[in-house]
Order: sequence, then C-alpha cells, then structure tokens
Amino acid sequence: MIKRIAVAALSAALLSLPAATMAQTPKDAPVFMNYTQAQLDHNYTQGEWAPNIKQILQRYDMRSEVTRQRLGAPEHFAYGDSKDEGLDLFRAKAAKAPLHVFIHGGAWRAGNASSYHFPAEMFVHAGISYAALDFGKVQDIGLDGMTAQLRKAMVWIYKNADKLGIDRDRIYISGHSSGAHLGGVLLTTDWKAQGVPADIIKGATLISGMYDLKPVRLSVRSSYIPFTDAIEDAMSTQRHLEKIHTPVILAHGSLETDEFKRQTDSFAQAMQAAGKPVELIKAKFYNHFEMMDDFGNPYGLVAAAALKQVK
Repeated sequence: MIKRIAVAALSAALLSLPAATMAQTPKDAPVFMNYTQAQLDHNYTQGEWAPNIKQILQRYDMRSEVTRQRLGAPEHFAYGDSKDEGLDLFRAKAAKAPLHVFIHGGAWRAGNASSYHFPAEMFVHAGISYAALDFGKVQDIGLDGMTAQLRKAMVWIYKNADKLGIDRDRIYISGHSSGAHLGGVLLTTDWKAQGVPADIIKGATLISGMYDLKPVRLSVRSSYIPFTDAIEDAMSTQRHLEKIHTPVILAHGSLETDEFKRQTDSFAQAMQAAGKPVELIKAKFYNHFEMMDDFGNPYGLVAAAALKQVK
C-alpha cells in the first residue's frame, strides 16, 4: 500500500503541475525563445510526453523490491539530523570499493531513495558500492535547502568512508531529472570551503536534467518553486562552468520534451566550448522515464558509460 501511495504521489507531481502564478500575456506571445506560455509549461511537464509513466514508476518500485530480495536490505545511515537526511547503502564485496551515489528526481517535490534501489545490483556486481540519497522537498526547504542537504551528504560520506567501507578517493555521482539538476549544482561546489578536497566527486552521470533555470522559472513550475534572481543564478550549473573540474556524462532520450533535450545539448556544447571533459549520449526511442528505467541495465548506453567511468 505504501508503495502504491508513493507511485501515485510521484505520478501526480509529474503529471498535474499547479497553474502558474505569473503575469498574464497574450496566448500566442512568446515567453521564452519561441515558446508561448502553454508550450513552455507543456515542455516542463514530462508526464504529458510519456503515456507509460505510471507503469514505469511502478516498475521502479517492483525492481527495487526484487533488488532488496537478491542483495538483502540496504544499510541505512543518517547524514544529518532531519528525518529526510538519510542514505541507503548497498555494499560491494571488496573492502574500500568505489562508491556510486544516486540522486533521485521527482520535479524536486516528490520521490524517495527506496524507489531507486534497483541500479544497486548492477553496481554491486561490478564491484562498486551504491548509495541512494534521501533529502527534503522544494516546497519545504527550497532549492538552496535541498542543495545544502546534498552537500552535507557528500561531506558526511567522505568523512565516514571507513564506516561505509568505501574508498573516499573514488566517489562518483549520478542523478535523473531534477536529481540531475541537483547533481550538476553539486559539481559547482567550493568543496574546500566544506572541509573536503576540491575533487571529492571523481565523475558524474547526469540523466535528463536541467542546467539553466531561466525557462524553468518562467514555466508552470514557478508556482511551487520559490525562485529569486539569486536562486536562479546559483542553481544554474551552465552559468558556472569555471567551477566544474569533474568528467561529466550527459544523456537524454529522443522522446523527451524539446526543452529537456535542448537543456542537455546546450550544456554539453557549453562544456565542450570551455574545454571541460564531457560525453553526450542521445538514446533513441527512450522517453524521460525510460531513461531512468534503463539505468540498471549494464548493457544500456548510459549505465555502461557510468560503469566505465568508475572503472
């Protein structure tokens, strides 16, 4: 019953965004690039582009349950005092194994780590420990609060590497959708100011994310995300390329929204122009949610690249 409720909540978050609270403009007037307001809103409501969204979200939970049956229940650790600040760890057999940390999506306002246990089996069998993070929701703590929690998680993981049985010098991250956005923001962090090495993150795989928040702020999502000019700028990874020193894998599916494809392509082009290490994967015939569903497949385009990055 709990899993059904979680899937229903996530489906609702991705399908039924609230009406935008912004100044009225003529229906055919462009609000960003050539998009009208209705077109821009449609582009940031991914569920409308994926008729199989409900089945795929149910599959995340089903596959995660099968993973727990095969590997055993994960170890749970708190990286902070909030009830949301936790991580689920699946250990590889080898001592001091590399660690892959996953940041889930859900339009910043839904989702939980337990639905994203299914990639663990792939990583553990490859000799890589896997951790799925929990963190607060945007409606409760804002984008800056979410980022602060994730930074806290990364610092806690580094400082508690011996307890976790992982190699603190081989920590990698991935994220999907809004989780990919948050993962991108982590790459712009001044980690030395956080008391850990600047290269704490050795590589990142960002799937179907957003890397400049201007169009997001102009879209229907502004009705539940408390944007300010400072938040928009600080949380737009593409505007801070000089702070990125980590190899990045970027990916999107051909059946995603036009804006999600443009966001990834634009970020990849900017990274290349800046001389940053980046790999762009365009997966044909995959929608937004199928991109995540395939991440547990070691022969899938994105998963294979993520495994290779660690190896």
